[in-house]
Amino acid sequence: MQLGDRISVKKNGTRYEGVIMPGRREGYLVMKLKNGYNIGLRADECEIQLLQSSQESKPMDSDRPFRAKEGLPQVSILSTGGTIASKVDYRTGAVTSQFSAGEIISAIPELEEIANYRARVIYQILSENMRAEYWIKLAQSVAEEIRSGAEGVIITHGTDTMMYTAAALSFMLKTPVPVVVVGSQRSSDRPSSDASMNAVCAATVAISDIAEVCVVMHGTTNDDYCSIHRGTRVRKMHTSRRDAFQSMNQQPIGKVDYLTRKIETFGHYRHRGEVELAVMDKLESKCALVKYTPGSSPEILNYYIDKGYRGIVLEGTGLGHVASDWIDGIKRATEENIPVVITSQCLRGRICDRVYDTGRYMLDAGAIEGEDILPETALVKLMWAAANAKDAGDIRAIMNRPLAGEMSHSTPITV
Repeated sequence: MQLGDRISVKKNGTRYEGVIMPGRREGYLVMKLKNGYNIGLRADECEIQLLQSSQESKPMDSDRPFRAKEGLPQVSILSTGGTIASKVDYRTGAVTSQFSAGEIISAIPELEEIANYRARVIYQILSENMRAEYWIKLAQSVAEEIRSGAEGVIITHGTDTMMYTAAALSFMLKTPVPVVVVGSQRSSDRPSSDASMNAVCAATVAISDIAEVCVVMHGTTNDDYCSIHRGTRVRKMHTSRRDAFQSMNQQPIGKVDYLTRKIETFGHYRHRGEVELAVMDKLESKCALVKYTPGSSPEILNYYIDKGYRGIVLEGTGLGHVASDWIDGIKRATEENIPVVITSQCLRGRICDRVYDTGRYMLDAGAIEGEDILPETALVKLMWAAANAKDAGDIRAIMNRPLAGEMSHSTPITV
């Protein structure tokens, strides 16, 4: 027997069924059960029966032609990898990015009831490997699909950095059609996977009237609906729950009922065809997000200044504060035309550096208040501003005004 074989194991009267995984200890059998969890058993204490050889399993047909159905809209699926495009690699036992965009469609037949698809693989990576130049290529690829007639674009993406990518696309693209970023918390070969429902809901949004960059993910731990989050307002708030993604400081744009595929919206959004396609695909990668902690050295700021960074986002405490000994660093950065944007570690609510003396001194030193923008979104916006603005004053002006729904001058108390 070998890795990937499906077997039945009987021990002490209990029968287990699963797939052989790599083991680290001699004499032990590791298998992945139907429920997606792994179990380790002493091989010499078990009765083992081969159910299916790994050589017999048929790969998904990623290259099969998708028969167009008359009357359905055209949607493009761009795959960047991530858990939604992953399965277990039985050589290592790890979840790896192995599915193509075509395989995702093959694995979820419901998708073909919603639209006709064109599928492309842009990257095949886990999302921790995403970087600014990849966002640029992705924005360009989305624009290519829209110019080629796509009535909506779905981007499959790993969840860990999904909010950064959604924010980057929000600033780089003005889109006349929906651009939907979707992922899953659990790989497609697990019974508890959220991949299928998330993909179906994403496709439903992709043919809707919501012409913005948005993130569509489970709204609860149940398979009832997905939330539609604005790309600049969403954050992953749990490591593994299926409803990990939440809109911060505003309501989600809406939700999609999984069974009926009906969309309910909660507020303003850009409508289909409201703007012409525009691509502003410059980003400055030399911007930093710095989390302030009690007692941390102000030399941290000097490091980024000395390394020639073009902008710094400070994730401050509460209303947006850092220690008094950091103020000289803020002043130095400002004098060297390096904007310093202040956000809060609290995430919900907004900063105000006019309440306490420290905040007022920070403003006098040149700090830019980030209002209620999320730290991650502030970083991506600063990367975009630094690459597109004429000078430091222009960057400050850009950071002070909303561009893609990322900030507001009043935050509802209900969110």
